[in-house]
This record gives sequence, structure tokens and C-alpha cells, in this order.
Amino acid sequence: MRDPLMTFMLFYPIVFGLIGRYFLPWTLENRGLNINIYADLIIVILTLFIPEIYGALVGFSILDDRDDNILMSVKVTPLNIHRFLAFRLVIVFILSFLGCIYVMKFSDIGNLIFKDIVYISFLASLSAPMIGLLINLFSKNKIEGFAVMKGLGTLIVFPIISLFFIDKRELFFSFVPAFYPAKAISSIIRGDGSLYLTYNQYYFIGLVYVILLNIIVYKLFIQKLKV
Repeated sequence: MRDPLMTFMLFYPIVFGLIGRYFLPWTLENRGLNINIYADLIIVILTLFIPEIYGALVGFSILDDRDDNILMSVKVTPLNIHRFLAFRLVIVFILSFLGCIYVMKFSDIGNLIFKDIVYISFLASLSAPMIGLLINLFSKNKIEGFAVMKGLGTLIVFPIISLFFIDKRELFFSFVPAFYPAKAISSIIRGDGSLYLTYNQYYFIGLVYVILLNIIVYKLFIQKLKV
């Protein structure tokens, strides 16, 4: 809370929820457009930004700790580096999880039931810890961190583009973890069976994929710290 940027980022989900609930419906209505036609696109964009934001939040928090040599100090305390990082990563996952639930529920677009909102929020939020670790894996300071964050942020374009494909061409975008919650949302809104894979296939393949990526990135980051 002592950092104005970090504090502002914590309130991003509220802003996105208000945009989805009031601003976008009003804008589309004034242009004579039916919001239901763009429901999956809108909810995907609003939702996928939440893990990106909180991933960046924890990424720069860990970068601060590295600059202040806190991670080195933790090595000689009873709280080892794994527990220290686990606390940070679990907290950011929970914040992202709650933020995704709020955005999808409050926006009230696409007639998503609460059970599906919870499941998709869980899958989407697993990307947040990975994003934070990737920022630290590829950067040594905040300047490099901003560059890496922007690079990772551009990847969100791929799952959005994938919504315009319903055949095997969509698999070209499947290397991005956010592809799976995006297509799962689209599958629910458009109807299961209308896309190349089923909802369950998108969900469970994505779940295994993002968990494996988290494990790999975490191990690479620990090796970088030489602990």
C-alpha cells in the first residue's frame, strides 16, 4: 500500500468490472450493436488482463526484494527461500482468482453461471505466478523488468485472436496459457461443440499445461538464484 502504483493496480478489477457492467453495454447500445454477439470476446479481454496485472505486481515485488538483497538474507533464516516465494505466489494467485471472479460475475455478460466462473477463474489465475516468475527470470532490474512485462503483455493478443477461429487453425495460438481459459469461456457462451475442442478438453489440457509451465519456470528461477 506504500507504493501508489501497486495500490492502483490492486483496484484494477473494480475498474474492469465497471467497464464490463456499464461502459461497454452503453457504448454498444448507442452504436446499435448487440452485446451478445461480442459476449465471449468482451469477457475474455476483461478477464485475461487480471492475471497479467497481478503477475506483474508480484514480479516487481520480487524484483524489489532482489534489489534490496532480501532473497539473499532469507537464505539464512528459518523461513527458506521456497516458503518465502510460495507465500508471494499463493497470495498473488488468490488475488487474481478473486479478481477474475468479480470481473466475470459483476460484468454479467454471457450468462455465465457461478460454477463456471469459479472454474475458469482458477484456470486463468494460474498464469499470474508464472508471469511474475518470468519477469524475474529474464530481467535483473526494474528497467529490464518493464521490457519483459511489455513483451509478455503482447502475448494476450494471441488468445483474443484465437476466438475468431473455430477449426484446427486455432491450435496455432495454443502455446499461450491464456488460450485455454479464453476458449473455455467461448465454448460456454457459444455452446459446447461449436468450437474445435470441447469445454472439458480446453479446460483440462490447459490445467495440465499451465501447471507444468509454472513448475518449469519456478525451477529455472530457483536455479538462477543458485539456491
